[in-house]
Amino acid sequence: MSDPQAGAGTRLVEMRGIRKSFPGVQASDDVCLSLDSGEVLALLGENGAGKSTLMNILAGLYHPDAGQILVRGRAARISSPRDAAALGIGMVHQNFMLVDSMSVAENVVLGMKGLPFVPDLRKVKAGIRELSERYNLRVDPEAYVWQLSVGEQQRVEILKLLYRRAEILILDEPTAVLTPQESAELNAVVRRMRSEGKAAIFITHKMEEVMTFSDRVMVLRRGKLVAERRTADTDPRELARLMVGREVLFCVDKRPFSPGDCVLELEGVRAEDERGLPALDGLDLRLRSGEILGIAGVAGNGQRELAEVITGLRPATAGRIRLKGRDVTNGSPLSLIRSGVGHVPQDRSSVGAVGDLSVAANLAMKGYRSRPVSVGPVLRPSRILELAKRLIAAFGIATPSPQTRVKFLSGGNVQKTILAREIGACTSLLVAVYPSRGLDVGATEAVRKELVAQRDAGRAVLLVSEDLEELAQVADTIAVLFEGRVMGTFPACEADPETLGLLMSGAKKEA
Repeated sequence: MSDPQAGAGTRLVEMRGIRKSFPGVQASDDVCLSLDSGEVLALLGENGAGKSTLMNILAGLYHPDAGQILVRGRAARISSPRDAAALGIGMVHQNFMLVDSMSVAENVVLGMKGLPFVPDLRKVKAGIRELSERYNLRVDPEAYVWQLSVGEQQRVEILKLLYRRAEILILDEPTAVLTPQESAELNAVVRRMRSEGKAAIFITHKMEEVMTFSDRVMVLRRGKLVAERRTADTDPRELARLMVGREVLFCVDKRPFSPGDCVLELEGVRAEDERGLPALDGLDLRLRSGEILGIAGVAGNGQRELAEVITGLRPATAGRIRLKGRDVTNGSPLSLIRSGVGHVPQDRSSVGAVGDLSVAANLAMKGYRSRPVSVGPVLRPSRILELAKRLIAAFGIATPSPQTRVKFLSGGNVQKTILAREIGACTSLLVAVYPSRGLDVGATEAVRKELVAQRDAGRAVLLVSEDLEELAQVADTIAVLFEGRVMGTFPACEADPETLGLLMSGAKKEA
């Protein structure tokens, strides 16, 4: 495929005929990619399309089965992230690679080659401050990572690469944990880097990011490159159609909001995080049947603790939690499951799914104690397989077979597996924490429709999301969380991105 940006700058990277397979999956199938200096390339594709695999190969985390990589016109063998760093390639992962107990400066130089055994941290801090000023990446080099917001931690990851003189940055879902204001700041940073001849590749599922950030777009489908466009010559609808092979609706059709009785009530709830610090600070919330209550906020402001307190995974240190009028404060997870509570957790890899078990086994986890999956203590494999096949088809889980281990699925298909299980088992309350994070536009559309369907069936849905568009479309009511407190609650139809962003950063809601 011809390069629509040919001649735009010096060719920094070229990947030719890249192939990579995993058990039962051809993740990259003869893919070619190019990147010029001063260019921002967006990499789009459905879950399991091979985007992360391709970038992990460029970053030295995976080795290709076939193909060639050229960096600045020379063949390169990238066997590790250190090899990639030596070539000026760095990756900011969606899950940040920082050590919480170390300072910003210590994280920036951690693992750097060529430093003395005891680095001159004064010099390091001075260098970080200079880069902070130059790129408007405000961060205190003496602060500890655990003291920083998620947005500040992302700045540290970018500073770490800039300090190491990276010229090619790979950004994986770069705005997934940022407020609208922080996203705008990141865009300014990328533009500044581009003006200096640096280049960036970013993986995203947000169409507005593609249109705002990128110069060029490449679309992958089932491991193959299927389309390439200049961003100025395309639009979100065409890109979505190229990704999933059909037209995608960008709005959710909802019936008018008609709530019923109170299903979930929290009064003065307090809880602590893993460090023993306050995570929920006297929280009051009410959620009714037939209602979707959206929780907005930057990650790390109590959303995870809120979901875990409601589902019995974390003790409340004060306050009361009632489910349909019954006090369930500090109830066990099993008792809440039996009360019809479904939970899509924030951490899908370690809490939501068991990687070494099959897709079928993961889908049966909520129903294995009762018919038709079991009779007394005896499991019925044929019924588990029937259940799995039905849910795989209904939720579009891309898996070689129901017996495939979950750890071999893409992140988005792991998320679909969790969603299928939890929605299938929910009868009263569904707690969904970032349910569409990491999903492609087609899967996101399906998830949003399913949440609305649960609401229309009379269930209560607590939706935690950082995607303000998702909250505005799906939720009936929105509450903004900051440092474990509700900063404001109002109808979703009155949602304004700028106001939400200010509340998410700690500003008080005006009367």
